[in-house]
Amino acid sequence: MEKNENTQQNEQAQATPAAETAPDTTPSLEEMLQESERKAQEHYDAWMYAKAESENIRRRAAEDVSKAQKFAVERFSNEMLAVKDSLEAGMAVQTDNIESFKSGMELTLKQLSSVFEKFNIKEINPVGEKLDPHKHQAIGMLESEQEANTVVNVMQKGYSLNDRILRPALVMVAKSKE
Repeated sequence: MEKNENTQQNEQAQATPAAETAPDTTPSLEEMLQESERKAQEHYDAWMYAKAESENIRRRAAEDVSKAQKFAVERFSNEMLAVKDSLEAGMAVQTDNIESFKSGMELTLKQLSSVFEKFNIKEINPVGEKLDPHKHQAIGMLESEQEANTVVNVMQKGYSLNDRILRPALVMVAKSKE
């Protein structure tokens, strides 16, 4: 047993100097604080960068929306300028011939209709259709052989843009004979 005790004491004596000479791997509180401050600064810098980037994106988007609103009708306006030019040219012609004036007006109307078609502006001319309050505005009623609430006469054509009503058609509708 004495041998066993001596062996244990020797092992303890050998283990103690090794533990004292091993480098301390636990960082000091000061080092931990510096590391935490460094990480906090990195996170703050990243947050500030992201905040600035999002503000820039928001500002650019607002500018884009503003430009889109300002110049949304540019293509349409350019097409309409050609129609205006045709009307002005027709007005400038000095002629006594009403037929040539009428044919010039018809060509200008075709040009205008072409612009409307290009930009999906459709005419609403509902003669014979049932009254649809979303597309038609009834301004009066007439006795007629047609079914009640059927459009009999169009006073002013309506127009839609991409299936959205720009102006309802002003119509007269049939009322049943009493």
